[in-house]
Amino acid sequence: MHNGVMELIVSGAALTVVLEDLVRLVREISTAGDLSMAAASALNRLGRDGPHGLTELANAQRVSQPGMTQLVTRMEREGLLRRTANSDDRRAVLVEATDAGLDLLKRRRAERADALEHLLDQLDPQDRAAIAAALPALARLVEAKASD
Repeated sequence: MHNGVMELIVSGAALTVVLEDLVRLVREISTAGDLSMAAASALNRLGRDGPHGLTELANAQRVSQPGMTQLVTRMEREGLLRRTANSDDRRAVLVEATDAGLDLLKRRRAERADALEHLLDQLDPQDRAAIAAALPALARLVEAKASD
């Protein structure tokens, strides 16, 4: 008790388990775009942040440059990404999401949102309200880390 109010102690371990299970469950329910986690993550980054150099993308995704080159080559063959000349450095290339890649991201996100809505509909109103109340704090947590 602190000032007459019980404090909720949030465990990083408990939150990790619940979030991992929730992500796994939503991934199992949705089927749009059969992408690996690495491919989905790279496509999300390019869709959100725009074109990246291969080295920059590999570093941001925490994978080796040869591994990223293989991933980009595969995704390029699938029409999800394209390589373009870097106007600042003619020796380097930029990797960007194609319209097809951006469309796939949009469909995946919509399908996952629908799957999550279906799960949320199974909860009682108090649980839905508790989740809604937690969203702003979770968003601030993500924003704080993104601004580091």
